[in-house]
Amino acid sequence: MKPADIVHLHSLSAPTLSPDGRRAVFAVTRPDLEEDAYLGSLWSVPTDGSAPPVRLTRGARDSGPVFSPDGRWIAFLRPDEDERAQIHVLPADGGEPWKITSHPLGAGAPRWSPDSSRLAYTARVPEPGRYVGVEPGKEPPRRITQVKYRLDGLGFTNDRRSHVFVSAPVDASGEAGEPVRVTGGDFEHADVAWRPDGSELLFAASRHETRDTDLVQDVWACAPEEGARPRRVTAGDLDAWGGRFSGDGSTVFFSGDEIGPDLGDFVGRTTGVWSVPADASAVPTRLTPGEGPRMTGPLLVVADGVLGLAENRGAVDLVLVPFGGGVPRVLVGDKVQVQSFDSAGGVTVAVVADGRSSGELVVVSGDGVRRLTGFARGPAPLPMAELTAHAPDGYPVHGWVTLPEGEGPHPVVLMIHGGPFAPYGHQLFDETQVYAAAGYAVVMCNPRGSSGYGDEHGRAIIGAVGEVSAADVMAFLDAALEDGRLDSSRVGVMGGSHGGFMTTWIAAHHGGRFRAAISERAVNAIESFHGSSDIGSFFPRPLYGPPEVWAKESPLTYADRIGVPFLIIHSEEDWRCPVEQAQRLFVALKLRGHEAEMLLFPGEGHELSRSGLPSHRVARFEAVLDWWQRHL
Repeated sequence: MKPADIVHLHSLSAPTLSPDGRRAVFAVTRPDLEEDAYLGSLWSVPTDGSAPPVRLTRGARDSGPVFSPDGRWIAFLRPDEDERAQIHVLPADGGEPWKITSHPLGAGAPRWSPDSSRLAYTARVPEPGRYVGVEPGKEPPRRITQVKYRLDGLGFTNDRRSHVFVSAPVDASGEAGEPVRVTGGDFEHADVAWRPDGSELLFAASRHETRDTDLVQDVWACAPEEGARPRRVTAGDLDAWGGRFSGDGSTVFFSGDEIGPDLGDFVGRTTGVWSVPADASAVPTRLTPGEGPRMTGPLLVVADGVLGLAENRGAVDLVLVPFGGGVPRVLVGDKVQVQSFDSAGGVTVAVVADGRSSGELVVVSGDGVRRLTGFARGPAPLPMAELTAHAPDGYPVHGWVTLPEGEGPHPVVLMIHGGPFAPYGHQLFDETQVYAAAGYAVVMCNPRGSSGYGDEHGRAIIGAVGEVSAADVMAFLDAALEDGRLDSSRVGVMGGSHGGFMTTWIAAHHGGRFRAAISERAVNAIESFHGSSDIGSFFPRPLYGPPEVWAKESPLTYADRIGVPFLIIHSEEDWRCPVEQAQRLFVALKLRGHEAEMLLFPGEGHELSRSGLPSHRVARFEAVLDWWQRHL
């Protein structure tokens, strides 16, 4: 795989099933270098495998399809002439789609009412004189009164809050009436769902007085009408979202994190599935064990439990959580990552990725899975080999090594993931494939602090992030280098976000082991991150400790110890780890005459390597390969 081969990587949206389960519809999206954009359209496939997938729409950026409960319509998102996503409706039996929303900043994912007559969704409402019909530099000044006022990849949120809307009745003539705005106030709303009888909506929001200084988010319910008064369903002591009613409407199931007695301790928390009476007559009950697995993604209530996704040692399983709680039953597992799913008419489908594909649609049964699609194309991926090493204290460290073709010995790239509460895993990872195809052995692991291994594993780094993570990462590297096909004299280290933090830390504390380093979108100075990051107001204390230790825990403090050539990659509009984090490290290195370079990408945020402009992703790959060619 070469950098430009990202055009062969596809992604499948969450599938939607017809009510009888006989047909699945989904979006297929790929990077396009000529358009320098991500292009996608809707596809359809019979779930019995009797025919191959067929393209359903001809839009350039169609996404997020969802069948109506009566099977007559498919709602989906398509950009309008101003490139704002708007909800469109397509007759399920064929025909031309029509637009039913015209929000100035676009609309969010649609959710059908149980009678298939209306759609609920969220949309951002801009303040007068902002974002629409005005040059950004000529807008009036922003008056900021809260610390949570912006979000990486989006921008300012305090002047364009997300609210819940309900569309006018869907009209087969293609006429679009005015939607009803359901929520108001200076709050963010998300994750809309309907009560089975259509009398209420669920959504997630932080509407309490102390929302600016804690991490509480509740599930709320209200009537689907203008001026409705929301009522809180959860108890105000969790980070809760993704609420879904039971079939009879008496219970709400939701995803949630415990956040400690101070309502701000998020580090390493294992997300669980919870239930609560819909009338809030009792406090929520956790259904999944506190030690894991960590639930991720949306929930779906089915006849015999709640379907969801669970992280498990680099895998993501499709699981069924019993209504009464307990250990979830794995429906799709092993060395794969389930990305999304749907279930209807006695049929369950899922999008499943592994080391060979970035995701294909399968039908799930008691006998396993049966593949319905085959969109993978391009070069055959190189295999990832699992390895378990042991840290100096005996703790097991799980990860993977990917070797280039040939006997070697190969130069080595040690990669460190972000988060830190995130995992590497069983998936086709473009970075691994590009570097391995260029001749580098790629080493990557899930040290303490990673997710998918339980709370204790995730929280083990609190107060000593660099020290504990480095012990695990270096032990894993040592174990990988026992293979004679890896050249221990030619090793580089790289990582992004928390991985960039660790790259800088390791270059300063273990630099003698490496020839060069690449740090991307990193946290380098905790004190300035605290005031400049979109999550800085709440992120540092629970993870790094109190402010008096931030200098000791900051990689920038040890910049004078870095002795290897150092490349810094950052995005100019990164609000998660703002660009000053890169600039401060660059200046510290250059002023002492050290070999250092900084590559800045205009117009990009924190997610450059995953969802930036295709041309920028290719340019980043080329810069990384150039650096390793020069130094390894």
